[in-house]
Amino acid sequence: MGVAELKQGDLPAVAALEPAMPAARAAAAELAIVIPTLNERDNVALVVQRLNQVLAGIAWEAIFVDDDSPDGTAEIVRGIAAGQPNIRCVQRIGRRGLSSACIEGILASAAPYVAVMDGDLQHDEALLPQMLQKIKDEHLDVVVASRYTEEGGVGDWRKSRVRISGVATRLSRIVVKAELSDPMSGFFMIRRTAFTGAMRRLSGQGFKILLDLFASASRPFAFAEVPLHFRERLHGESKLDTLVAWEYLMLLLQKLIGPAVPVRFLLFSLIGGLGVAVHLATLWTALHTAQASFAVAQAIATLVAMTFNFMLNNLFTYRDRRLRGWRLLSGLGSFYAVCGLGAAANVGVAAHIAGGHSWWLAGLAGAAVSAVWNYAMSSIFTWSARPRQVAAKA
Repeated sequence: MGVAELKQGDLPAVAALEPAMPAARAAAAELAIVIPTLNERDNVALVVQRLNQVLAGIAWEAIFVDDDSPDGTAEIVRGIAAGQPNIRCVQRIGRRGLSSACIEGILASAAPYVAVMDGDLQHDEALLPQMLQKIKDEHLDVVVASRYTEEGGVGDWRKSRVRISGVATRLSRIVVKAELSDPMSGFFMIRRTAFTGAMRRLSGQGFKILLDLFASASRPFAFAEVPLHFRERLHGESKLDTLVAWEYLMLLLQKLIGPAVPVRFLLFSLIGGLGVAVHLATLWTALHTAQASFAVAQAIATLVAMTFNFMLNNLFTYRDRRLRGWRLLSGLGSFYAVCGLGAAANVGVAAHIAGGHSWWLAGLAGAAVSAVWNYAMSSIFTWSARPRQVAAKA
């Protein structure tokens, strides 16, 4: 019976295949290095070259998780993988995010130890053998490459960036009690069993996967740190932008209040409250400045408020699923439709409750139903959580 013919009831038969698979066993990776990428085509070959040098004698694989880079990073990785089987590419279509990319890369490997490092050459790959030996010898869950140990360093960072990193590190103490000197590090190694114990509680938001892991662990991680000298980027541009701080705060908030109340819902509701203020301001302007009739002014105010809510939600609440180009226009249309039905539900529920209760209770109930409806339906139809994914192994 061939492997392809095995059924669920035939699983014990797999044992009979073991003598025929010594080569596969010998090639199994002990260490997987997950490297999230976005527009890193000029760095990929250098990363692989350096990994080949420092990991000689170790059974390893590198998994590049590429967020559909416009510069063709995925094609470069596949080109290298054609001649080096331990290099793989997972190309994600329709979504972005460093933390979620790391999670998918780890789940794509069966290695008992997994390292996460950047693809921009700022992390010192020469630390990997030391980290692997340490996590095994000391029976640790995690080894972190820290920029803030006595022998570590942040390189030529501007003072402003150093201050921001310090503030972010102090804020992390809200959700992580472990005495990590660098909870914001993007370079670490984790035992698979430790990751498995935390993975179902991960938020996958933002770019600080290490912080997410420590905050999601069912038990305190046994960890150690090794000093990291942060290097300068050789090629490409930094992916940090002005909204990174927003994503970080969302992660902290999610760990504080989740999973009972999704942070997305809180943000969606907050923006909805701002939308009410925009609606009233537009209504007043249309009535008193443009001298429009109430019906016309109300229609204008409603359209402006819905557009305002859509744009802010697209920028902040659904940043990891942000719509662009023509998808922005189609998404706006679906958002109008969802909110229109939500408004109808609001009026219907409020009118029903108002028959036997006070007006303010009826109003709040209608608003609550509308908010939940708009959030749920827009998550499905406007910012779909079911994008396509392409995974390739060359």
